[in-house]
Amino acid sequence: MNYSPLEILLDTTYLLPILGVDIPGIGEVLEAVEKLHEQDKAILFYSPFSLLEAIGKIAKMPHDVDRVRDGLSAIIESGVFRMALPSLDGYVGALIGRAKGFRDLIDLLLYMTARDNGIRLLTRDEELIEFIESMGEDTGVFLSEEELKSMR
Repeated sequence: MNYSPLEILLDTTYLLPILGVDIPGIGEVLEAVEKLHEQDKAILFYSPFSLLEAIGKIAKMPHDVDRVRDGLSAIIESGVFRMALPSLDGYVGALIGRAKGFRDLIDLLLYMTARDNGIRLLTRDEELIEFIESMGEDTGVFLSEEELKSMR
């Protein structure tokens, strides 16, 4: 029986270590992601919005420009990750979500990107999940760390 690989959009939190930023407690999750990818059980996606958010965070802290460059190359040019964008309706949906009170436009764009492309969003952002649920939107898009680790 053939299984389709799980398509996963990584939230910014999971891209930051690739760019040289230490995120406590994330190593095991990244190992699980890497293992699934190596076994052809997962296709990994990134959003340019996450890269924008990551660069904004990195700019506010001490950083190694060469490490950031190498990380960006690994994300954008290595072939490990594919880029994903929201649909036109996804952009508008993110604006609507912002108007309804959710403050993080990038997170809304990531949700819309995953939803529009039929992929799962790996995120730790409980506030986003609760907001999407309160709006009656599809929370099946979200992938928890626990669910991911159980797939190894």
